[in-house]
Amino acid sequence: MTVPATPPPGCPAHATRTPLHDEEFAANPARVYARMRKEHGHVAPVELAPGVNASLVLSYEAALDVLRSPQTYPRDPRRWQANQRPDNPVMPMMGYRPNCLFTDGAVHARYRSAVTDSISRVNPHALLDYVEKAARELIAKFSRNGRADLLTEYAGTLSLQVFNHLFGCPPELGDRLTAGMRGIFDMVDPERANAELTAAMLDLLALKRRQPGQDVPSWMMAHPSGLTDEEMLHQLVLLMGAGTEPQQNLIANGLRLLLVDERFAGDLAGGSLHVEDALEEILWSDPPMANYSAGYPYPAADLMGARLPADEPVVISFAAANTDPELGEAQRAGNRAHIAWSAGVHSCPAQGPARLIATTAIETLLDALPDLRLAVPDAELRWRPGPFHRALAGLPVLFTPVVAPVTPVPDPTGEHPWHQPARSSSIPTAVTSTPKAPNSAPAEPRHWWNSLAKWWRGQ
Repeated sequence: MTVPATPPPGCPAHATRTPLHDEEFAANPARVYARMRKEHGHVAPVELAPGVNASLVLSYEAALDVLRSPQTYPRDPRRWQANQRPDNPVMPMMGYRPNCLFTDGAVHARYRSAVTDSISRVNPHALLDYVEKAARELIAKFSRNGRADLLTEYAGTLSLQVFNHLFGCPPELGDRLTAGMRGIFDMVDPERANAELTAAMLDLLALKRRQPGQDVPSWMMAHPSGLTDEEMLHQLVLLMGAGTEPQQNLIANGLRLLLVDERFAGDLAGGSLHVEDALEEILWSDPPMANYSAGYPYPAADLMGARLPADEPVVISFAAANTDPELGEAQRAGNRAHIAWSAGVHSCPAQGPARLIATTAIETLLDALPDLRLAVPDAELRWRPGPFHRALAGLPVLFTPVVAPVTPVPDPTGEHPWHQPARSSSIPTAVTSTPKAPNSAPAEPRHWWNSLAKWWRGQ
C-alpha cells in the first residue's frame, strides 16, 4: 500500500483555492484578502477563473521581493501558457505579447525605451488644458439634468477622449478599441474581445503609417528602437490597457471616496479640497489594477514560507500588499510608498499623465458641481466582477442643476501641441485658467494648481 506524500507546508497546489472571479470577491475584496492572510500568510492559492490556478502575493514585503527579482520570477508566460486550455478566459490579459510587460533583460529594455521616450514627449501643459476642456464639455451635457452616472457619462467617456487624443485616434476607432479592452477585463467572451481589439489596433497602426502626427503611436514608430508593426501593436495594447479601464476606475473610485469618506467629504462644502490625498488613498486601499503583474518561477521557488510551483502564475495583489497590516496605520497623506504602480523595472511608465488626468478630471467636476452627492447609499453601489480590476458598475449622483458653458474640444485627429519642448518635465506652479464666458460669475481660486507639479512627478 502506497502512503500519499504529505504536501509541504504552505504549498498552494495542495490548499483550497479562493476564487477571484465571483460576486463575493467583487463586493468586498478587502474581506477576502483578510481571510486569505489569516489562512495562508504571505501567499495564498487562488483561482483567477474556473480551473485557472495562481498564487496571490498578499504581503507588501513579499510583493517587493517578487517585483524586484525578475531572475527568479521572469515575466514570460509561455511555458505556463502551453499547458492551458484554448478557451482560458484570462489569456487575453496574461498571455504572452511581445511588449515590455511580458519580457525581461535586453528585450524589455528595448521595448521600454520606446514606450517611455514616447510618453515623455507628452506636454503636461497641453494635456492638462485638453483634459479640463474635455471635462467641461462633458459636464455641460448632463449638468442641467440634476443627476448623472459619473462612470458612463464622465469618467469612462473622458478617459476614452483623452486616449483618442493622445493616440490621434478617430472616435469610432476608439469606441472599437475600448469595447475590446473592456471585454478582456470583464472576461466576457474574451477571445472575441481580443480579436476585436487586435483588429482595431491594426487599423490604427495603418492610419498612423499613412498619416503620422504629433501623437504617441507616431512617435513610437519613429523611435530608434525600430519596432516592427507586431511589436508596435502590443506596446499600444499595453498602453491602452493602462490608459482607459484603470484610468476611468481611478477617476470614478476617487470621486466615490470624496463623496462617502468623512476624511474628505467634509471638505467639499468648505471649499478646501484634497483631491490628491483622496487619489493617493485610492492607490493605497483600492487601486484600479488590484491584482496583476504576474511572474512565472522556473524552477519552483520558495517565497516567505510558501512553495511556488514552477511556471504557475505568481500574481501580485497590489490592493492586499498596500493594506498589509504589517505596514501599520501610519498617515498615508503625502506617503507614496504604495505599489499601485508596481515596482522595479516593470513599474508603470505613465504615472505622471495618469495622476494629472485623474486630478484634473475630479477637480473640474467638483468646481462645476460643488453639491455633488451619491444618488444611492454607498452600500448599494455595485462592483464589476473580475480578478484584475477594482471597478464600479455605475456611480449615480445628484446635484443642483446648472447650465454650464461649453468649451469645444478639438477633433482628436487634428494637430495638437503634444510635443514636449526643451526637455521640460514639470508643469508650472500657476497656470492661467480658461477665459471666463461673458457675464459669468468670478471663478473660485484654483488652489489645486499649486500642488499639481509635485503630483505629476509623484512627489
